[in-house]
Amino acid sequence: MKSNVTEREALNYHRLPKAGKIEVVPTKPYSTPHDLALAYSPGVAYPCLRIAAGEATPYAYTNRGNLVAVITNGTAVLGLGNIGPEASKPVMEGKALLFKVFAGLDAFDIEIDEKDPAKFIDIVKSLTPTFGGINLEDIKAPECFTIEEGLRAQCDIPVMHDDQHGTAIISAAGLLNALEIQGKKIDRVHMVVNGAGAAAMACTNLYCALGMKRENIVMCDSKGVITSQRTDLNAYKRKFAVDRTDIHTLEDAIRGADIFLGLSVADVLTPEMVRLMAPKPIVFALANPNPEIAYDKAMASRNDLIFATGRSDYPNQINNVLGFPYIFRAALDCRAVKINEAMKVAAARAIAALAHKPVPDDVKKAYHEPHLEFGRSYILPKPYDRRLLTSVAPAIIKAAVNSGVARRSPDDYEEYTRSLEQIIVNNDAMIRYLIEAQAAADQHTQPLAKF
Repeated sequence: MKSNVTEREALNYHRLPKAGKIEVVPTKPYSTPHDLALAYSPGVAYPCLRIAAGEATPYAYTNRGNLVAVITNGTAVLGLGNIGPEASKPVMEGKALLFKVFAGLDAFDIEIDEKDPAKFIDIVKSLTPTFGGINLEDIKAPECFTIEEGLRAQCDIPVMHDDQHGTAIISAAGLLNALEIQGKKIDRVHMVVNGAGAAAMACTNLYCALGMKRENIVMCDSKGVITSQRTDLNAYKRKFAVDRTDIHTLEDAIRGADIFLGLSVADVLTPEMVRLMAPKPIVFALANPNPEIAYDKAMASRNDLIFATGRSDYPNQINNVLGFPYIFRAALDCRAVKINEAMKVAAARAIAALAHKPVPDDVKKAYHEPHLEFGRSYILPKPYDRRLLTSVAPAIIKAAVNSGVARRSPDDYEEYTRSLEQIIVNNDAMIRYLIEAQAAADQHTQPLAKF
């Protein structure tokens, strides 16, 4: 679906009819003095005392079990780079909106003016009594590794840096289906990864969890192939170094490769390089906003290619919104202490499986694509496929329970699925509200203000 977003349209969307994309809405009655007495003093003392005495948890009397923190320091925002915490706030608000619309989760965006990993960890850890889960976002490498590892070790609620693991999960789902279509086995393919940041490493690790052989993977950074002979590697890159002296450049590495995974910069992959790949290759060019090779150049280079990008205006978009709402929905619902590899694998497999099913008419209509079906141009479900919630969340919970990180599990998975279906109904109402609000905003013609 081609996107024709203009600057004015986007700015008006964010500022009208009132600034921002999220708000806090009461969930209890508040119209009478008695309602207010229950909501605050003196009524609020009763749940406080129960929690303080250890007779109940905040999950019983507060919104903690449905509340996610979206936290950043703004050091690696989308394709915008290190723009800082204030400028990153529109992105974090957008993430909060997506949590609500797609999974019924409430989310607070928190922008922290701190780059030191140790101090950042301390700040976020101090906030954990408020939240059921922490979605780290847009934090640059290698600091993001230190921060996520530190928080996972010190917190008893799920923590996930979505730029790493969200991209890994969705691309893994797409890869499973692309391999099936191309008739290839994950334990036999050879892959070249261009880019050695957080997302590239997370993708590679998850692919290996799915069966890819580490010895069949070559990773490149801006200086060329990451080999054991190089002396300029940090500890994270050294884990991916190959013991080879015959390859030095991306062009060297890609000869005969089955898969190219790009998480780097635009235009580093040429049509000539694509033609050097093995028969029936898979190219995931995920640099944003412009991929490692343009869609038209890639598709013209050979006719046996499966191609995916991070963009919504081309087929096979690797879009994190296919994953993070449902991953956190499941993690909070089973009170997982962490999001582990088993849960990520389950998410990837569930997303991949949904793409095999017939596409509902409302999804085809929403994307103006009447002929959507599993194949080379449709390896992943579309974000507005409402079946994602009921397909992915239960699969993740089962993986959490089986791997021992869930503190509770549904007594009846069918009943749990019905509760998810009710979230979908509520989401539909919210989407209609958002559409109506946007239509109202479009009626405003005031000049853009500066504050």
